[in-house]
Amino acid sequence: MKKYFIYIILITPFFFGCGDKLDINQFNSTSKNVNPTGDTVYVQLSPSWEGFNNPQAILAGKEPFIYVCDTENDRIVMLNTAGTVLGIKSIKHPVAIAQDYRLNLIVCAQFDTLIGGITSTFSAVYKIDLFAAQHDLANAPVTRILPRAADFNFPLRKYTAVAAFYDNSFYVARNGPSNTSVYDPDNSILKFQPKKYFNMGEGDSLIGRVPNLDPLSSGLISANGINSMTPFTKKNVDFIATFSGETSFKSQWFHFFASAVEEKYVSQFYPQLGTPFAQPNKFGSPAGSCIDQYGNIFVADGDAARDSVYKFNQYGDEMHSFGGPKVFVKPSGVAFLDKTLYVLDAGSNKVLRFILSTDIR
Repeated sequence: MKKYFIYIILITPFFFGCGDKLDINQFNSTSKNVNPTGDTVYVQLSPSWEGFNNPQAILAGKEPFIYVCDTENDRIVMLNTAGTVLGIKSIKHPVAIAQDYRLNLIVCAQFDTLIGGITSTFSAVYKIDLFAAQHDLANAPVTRILPRAADFNFPLRKYTAVAAFYDNSFYVARNGPSNTSVYDPDNSILKFQPKKYFNMGEGDSLIGRVPNLDPLSSGLISANGINSMTPFTKKNVDFIATFSGETSFKSQWFHFFASAVEEKYVSQFYPQLGTPFAQPNKFGSPAGSCIDQYGNIFVADGDAARDSVYKFNQYGDEMHSFGGPKVFVKPSGVAFLDKTLYVLDAGSNKVLRFILSTDIR
């Protein structure tokens, strides 16, 4: 199926920076490409948001604001939906971001420390307390959650993804080369819960690894090379994971199954049933996903030969997928907020925004 889309050029000029606003109600449209799915087409809003350097993750926050991991600029950028920069937090090499229901940001990044008089860099996880600073991102208190002292013995471990759930618990995905241990392989998902659940005051406790995840499997429900996790906005701990590891299923729905006998994650979809989302080799290099209010799943794929942005409904059926090299260079993340799809393109260092033609007023 051919994929096309429409560009919309806004006549209001836009400059990336504080105080600059964007009026999306004034525009002229020129039809270049159209993605026909019935009467529905994707419409690109112009201008794009620029000023980033190899950004790796984007998040639609609960305030709602948009957060970008501006990776090579060593910062987190907070914007409103008009593109105004509201705050910047310096943090080394951020690659993943989530937000809990206390509005804390949880960020996978890097950490420098002196070991034996030599500066060493470790992967790290931070929590940024926006509430304590009244949402002044630059001055918000930061707590380093990982690495712990014992983790300095494993310098090749990387924290690559994070997902926060309805109860303010959160998962952190960890990757690394050492996976022979039954008890603590590098490829794992770590589970944290607020200490208040155990009457231990403020902060978070590392409960342990999520069990029954094979660290090296190339099949479904594995911890092999997770590079993003997206939770559902429901009272569950299901999530969408994307993978950079050696697997034929590079985007998966982890569904939490509980019975009187066991609790574990299972795949929501199976290739044997013909579900498009679960077909082997459906994705090339997915790097991020998001879920809209209807349960539709968007996946950003950095493989130049693919559609770039895939959309599936809650049953795993493919819907309005679009993109390709004429639109994106290397998509690295997606976010959805108020009928707008935000696509982070690490290859062009931009955030591109799209709406459906049916949502144009």
